Amino acid sequence: MLTSLELTGRARSHVQENPDLGCVIHRDAGAALRELRAAARADGIELEIVSAFRPFERQLTIWNEKYLGIRPLLDRHGNPLDASRLDERARVEAILVWSALPGASRHHWGTDIDVIDRSAVEASYRPRLTRSECAAGGPFERLDAWPAGHAERFGFFRPYTSDRGGVQPEPWHLSYAPIAVPALAALTVELLAETIASSAMQGREQVLARLEEVYERYVRSVDSPRPGFSPTTRPA
Repeated sequence: MLTSLELTGRARSHVQENPDLGCVIHRDAGAALRELRAAARADGIELEIVSAFRPFERQLTIWNEKYLGIRPLLDRHGNPLDASRLDERARVEAILVWSALPGASRHHWGTDIDVIDRSAVEASYRPRLTRSECAAGGPFERLDAWPAGHAERFGFFRPYTSDRGGVQPEPWHLSYAPIAVPALAALTVELLAETIASSAMQGREQVLARLEEVYERYVRSVDSPRPGFSPTTRPA
């Protein structure tokens, strides 16, 4: 079970560096990820982890830079927005579509990764992690199909497959269920409120004023592993 500091990304005692995987992830997820990557390679897919564990301060920087218009801000369709033309509520809504609240990112747990198929693109290609890349005709088209048939054999599932009115679908996002499922249950709205209240997050008061709504829509509302999949042990 993750501690409150680990759940919210304010500690890293639960993660470790994995040089062979090129990422920092939960200490108990490395073996499963190696097996997943080996299975993908056997099918001609070279899984490259482009994002894994992300501490609170990193998520806070991403959030604040989007809020201030330093980083690109996008609408639900991926079109650019001008942050200076949006009020506080609209900015918060726009960020939440593509980025988690600091303290609520699944990447804090060390269980969630963003992947690409490196064999499908040139070495110089810089992935944008957009749905068009994974759509038919996109460079990572196979990533939209391969995990559905294989990832759960190694304990992984995709939490952002369907549009539930919160976070947009992310076919590149995989989550290690044996740890992530209990972690989501443990991340309470009270813990999140305490974490945000003590931070330097832009738009903090707006978020805190409607945190229960945001929590249900953007944190709790995710796709679950298939029925019968155990969150405590990996399937055979």
